[in-house]
Formats: sequence, structure tokens, C-alpha cells
Amino acid sequence: MPAFFTDYNLMPFHLSLIAVIFLGMVEILGYFFKVRPTQFFQKISPFDLHNLDLLNVKFSKTLIVFFLLMNFSFAGYVLQLLVYSQEMKFWPAYYLIIPALIIAIFFTVFMIHCLDQVIPPKYKKHHVNLIGRLATISSGNARPGFSAQARVRDEYGQLHYVQVEPEFGELEFQSQIILIRTRKSHYVAKKISKSNRLFSLDLEHS
Repeated sequence: MPAFFTDYNLMPFHLSLIAVIFLGMVEILGYFFKVRPTQFFQKISPFDLHNLDLLNVKFSKTLIVFFLLMNFSFAGYVLQLLVYSQEMKFWPAYYLIIPALIIAIFFTVFMIHCLDQVIPPKYKKHHVNLIGRLATISSGNARPGFSAQARVRDEYGQLHYVQVEPEFGELEFQSQIILIRTRKSHYVAKKISKSNRLFSLDLEHS
């Protein structure tokens, strides 16, 4: 096998791994000296990172970059080693940059999703009052005594999944409803008739 660390076909992945190590060292030093590199970047960046909804997660945005670079580097190494096992040589890096980036994005999104589920929020949310909010049945049908899942957004735009049950009749899948009160562990909802559908859409956008 050619020299692994000096082969120019592996250089993009070497540089990515070096960037991961450098970023980790900077973050560790910043933690001890209480100078976060992300805050410095936000000051010199012409973009407002706080308005990027895609990055609205519970942990540092630097961690996202860390995961992306790490996954890109490892994906590139794996692809190149697979190529080498078949052809006994490495492909030019520009053939594998795009596939490695796609794989890196996939695994980064997966890791972010997993961490976002287990890391507690920075600020604890108090009880959210959803009474009077418009919702949509998202799973199954609901009838008295049998609840179904519905999705609803609070006043801050945060999406919630709640169990709903009608007073009478049936709430079909994908039907528009309004939450009128709570009952033990679920909400009591009323179906919005088609004649009120336009009115409900106006309320959602207001």
C-alpha cells in the first residue's frame, strides 16, 4: 500500500481530520479560558446565525461542524480503502468528495437528531397551554373513549404531539380540529367543519 499519510488522493480527508483535531483543541482551550471560538465567529461573521432555523438545536453549532468534518474524513477513508481493495490504488480525490460529503451529511443529521433527543433543553419549558389552538389528526381516528395523536403548534411555533379525543362523533385522520379543553392526560377536541376551514387557515397564519 502506498504511504497512507502522504498520498495526495487522501489529502482532503487528511485535512478534514486535522481540522477536527484543531477544532477540538481550540474548544478545549476555550472552555478552560472561557473564550468560546463560536462567539468570536459570530462577531466577525456577516450572517446572523441566530436566525438559522436549521441550526436551532440544543447544543453548540461548533459540534455540528465537528461531526460533519469527522464524518467526511471517515467516509472518505472508507471509500478510498474500498477502492484500494479492488484496484490496488486510490482514486483521485475529486471522484469521492461528493459521495463522501453526502454520507457525512446523512450521518451528521442522524447524530444531531439522536443528541437533540437526549440532551436536555437549555431552558426548561413550563406547561404549555394549547387550548384554543388548531391541530391536525396525525395518527389514526379518534372517538369517545379512544384517543388519537394530533400535531399542534404553540404560540412560539414549537410543534407538539398530543392525544386528542372528541366529545362525540369521530375525528378522522388528517382532519382539522380545535382543542377545547383538557381531560386527564389528553385534550378534548372539536372537528372544524369545511365551512369554517378558510377561517381556521386565517387563524393559523395570524
